Amino acid sequence: MSENAKRPRVKKTGATLKQIANRTGVSVSLVSRVLNFDGSLSVGDETRQKIIETAEALNYEPPRRRKKLSLEADQRKIALIHFLRPEQELSDPYYVALRIGIESRCVALGLEQIKIYSGAPMPDPDMLERVAGCIIIGRHTEAEIDDIRQKSKHIVIADYMPLEDDIDAVLCNLKAATHKLLKSIDGLGYQRIGFIGWQDRNRGNAPPSPEARFIAYSNWMESRDRFDPTLTALGANTEQSGHELTLELLRAPRRPDVIVTANDNMAVGAYRAILESGLKIPEDIAIASFNDISAARFLNPPLTTVRLPAERIGENAVDLLIERLSGRKLAKQINLESKIVWRESCRKPTQAQP
Repeated sequence: MSENAKRPRVKKTGATLKQIANRTGVSVSLVSRVLNFDGSLSVGDETRQKIIETAEALNYEPPRRRKKLSLEADQRKIALIHFLRPEQELSDPYYVALRIGIESRCVALGLEQIKIYSGAPMPDPDMLERVAGCIIIGRHTEAEIDDIRQKSKHIVIADYMPLEDDIDAVLCNLKAATHKLLKSIDGLGYQRIGFIGWQDRNRGNAPPSPEARFIAYSNWMESRDRFDPTLTALGANTEQSGHELTLELLRAPRRPDVIVTANDNMAVGAYRAILESGLKIPEDIAIASFNDISAARFLNPPLTTVRLPAERIGENAVDLLIERLSGRKLAKQINLESKIVWRESCRKPTQAQP
């Protein structure tokens, strides 16, 4: 008998965390935290993506997948049904981050995604019936949601709360986030709080309607008898619109002490308008915003903004779908926490971290 024949056969196993760490040049603990989607971890997008792609290339199977996920080929596919067109999504870092959260979790779990953007023809009903389920991103009409529910075994809505309580959903409560920011700004002594935002494009033939942050701002100001229409302006969800709307507020008889912008893209335009007007941030007028995109910390001065956990919304949407596939019957609707990131574009509370 040959020497090779005498050797016992070793059963091949999937990649280990150590192998992934060696390939990527980082620590085992960092690999573990990335692949377990540790929400407290601060790591660059490039490093995160490198770890995830290496894990996929080495066929790494996390314990969550080995224990919970045993699916046929079609059941390893999920459909992502977006309310934006591709070019609209790419111009909005928040929704790019949300999609990255979905994609990263799917890669870790070995799930394939079928992306269906607004304006594209809906897939045939047979496909939606075959896949494991659908993640619906953003605002869709109730009729559209009902139609998808009839065709798909399981659905999860990301970044929008449906009217019904029997649908899985995950989002950040924009009303609560807006009230949190306004309460904090008010406590810092700002009296004339302005707001710039946009009108939501509703699906179907419904006319546009004010976006959730503006509604929350209006209600908060009205409840304190402080709402002043000359301190608000609505336009499009673009940097250029942020520039134009800020110029409009600066031309008012009494300009705001601080402007809250509905997202960081608009804040970039607001910065331009303020500097072009010969004013200084925050000495002459302060700025606060929402989303905490990567550019926010590099503005001059760095931007105070409410961090909305877009990637975590995407990750949780996939987790909700996996729970359904694993047998959960009761619907879950999750609100994730927002956090104010205090930077130099406005005054800070004394207890705020630099």
